Amino acid sequence: MGTRLREIVEHMRTLELQLEHEWHVARDKWGYRFDARRVRFDPAVRERHRQLKRSILQFLRESDPLHFLTAPVIYSLLLPFALLDLWVSGYQLICFRVYGIARVDRRRFMAMDRHQLAYLNGIEKVHCTYCSYVNGVIGYTREVAARTEQYWCPIKHARRFEGPHARYGAFPDYGDAQGYRSTLPALRKSLREESDDRRGTGAA
Repeated sequence: MGTRLREIVEHMRTLELQLEHEWHVARDKWGYRFDARRVRFDPAVRERHRQLKRSILQFLRESDPLHFLTAPVIYSLLLPFALLDLWVSGYQLICFRVYGIARVDRRRFMAMDRHQLAYLNGIEKVHCTYCSYVNGVIGYTREVAARTEQYWCPIKHARRFEGPHARYGAFPDYGDAQGYRSTLPALRKSLREESDDRRGTGAA
């Protein structure tokens, strides 16, 4: 790994530590903690949440009627995303084992905790659980795809595009033939050696 790439990796790790610190600050600010992976709010905070909860009847009365018409369209995506979830899991179970790539831990991308908020009614909790699941599947699929790309075709594109995955920065530049040939073995090796709690860089 080159010096510049090593500096970038270290900078990313520093940012992750800063992000973790901000999470702790937010927990103190909003009065919650984790107890056996379940979120626990201070009693006074939870009571305040209950006071701010809208009943289902009030929620329905205040909702835009067009929202009811679009709800079936939104929830029709549940089956395709569930199939994607299943298919991607099967894909990495088979192919990653053949390629020697460390498998992605799906649980890291599934944050299902909004249903524990006392200020949400039943309908809002269903909406939030659905959104959490779909975005979790997208994140999980993205990481599986990123590891696949790092193994088979780790080359930057000639054109700039929005939202490259975190592994993209370690890829050799478009047109750098020597760089591609020389770094491909190391990029593949790092996929075999990395533990699943190290995300994003593909660095050894």
